[in-house]
Amino acid sequence: MAGERCGDDVSDYLSQNPQLAQWIESFRGYCESNKQWSARRKFLLRNMEAFSTVKPGMSSSSLDRLLSLSMVWANHVFLGCSYPQAVMDKIKEMGEGIAVQDPPVHKTTKDGIMAKGKRSATDEGDADGCVKRAKATPNELESRAAGRTATWTVTQKAGPPPQAPAEHQPFFNRLYKAVAWKLVSAGGFGPNLDHFEILRSCVESCKQTLTCVFVPLKDITGLPAARTQKDGHVCEIRCQTVYMGTGYGRDESAAKAMASKEALKVFQGRKVTVKICRRRYKGRDVEDLMLLDEQPRSQGFPPALSCPFLDEQLGVGSS
Repeated sequence: MAGERCGDDVSDYLSQNPQLAQWIESFRGYCESNKQWSARRKFLLRNMEAFSTVKPGMSSSSLDRLLSLSMVWANHVFLGCSYPQAVMDKIKEMGEGIAVQDPPVHKTTKDGIMAKGKRSATDEGDADGCVKRAKATPNELESRAAGRTATWTVTQKAGPPPQAPAEHQPFFNRLYKAVAWKLVSAGGFGPNLDHFEILRSCVESCKQTLTCVFVPLKDITGLPAARTQKDGHVCEIRCQTVYMGTGYGRDESAAKAMASKEALKVFQGRKVTVKICRRRYKGRDVEDLMLLDEQPRSQGFPPALSCPFLDEQLGVGSS
């Protein structure tokens, strides 16, 4: 069984199943280190059988969920990211028994997945985001930073490193081409397209997955005046920690569709550019990675629903 394979057994098993090896390798992150990928690959193989509709070479909602959970698990293990308790319990169960060498020490993993002698990793490489998909309450949103502010000093910078845009730009150049061809085959950009499916398929063709964060509209502060109603949800879409779009809707599905539409609008220009920009997050100004087109912006960005860089820096803290 896949769940019983570990260590060199994984490599031996994949060498005997080249089609499975090629398929599973397609999910490796663009900036994922060898050690990070080795650990997440074990997680995927171990849990494939628990998702009955996951079949090699076939896309499905179950595969999307498994990939999302694998990224959540890797972000927690390697970067100390924290999530709502229900999500933490799920990835703890799915990752039980997966050993990774040389554990980093994170302030946020006291009650998390990395029990001493069981979970370990090297603190290297980039993460694809600290939240894949979660229904967040105000307490859950605040918990990502609560209890850790004592390690946050005014000398620490809440944002991505200066080299981050250059590191992410090659991926989004490839994604730009994939989206362009997809829209041409669909007859051009328009309101009747399945915007999320187009965006998802293009991102997966570039061997990445999307990050979707959902929050009830009533829990968001600082929204435009037109969005002051209490009903509905907000969705934020990222890829490789880079913000792509925000959408509002009566439910999560509608919000996701609108966020995807907004994200695809960025690809209508001659090029897309990853930049570091200032925006609001939980009442404070932070720097975030944003995917932008060439059009001047008359309004500021919507408030962030997640901030992978702030959570990462708070998570590792000072010893």
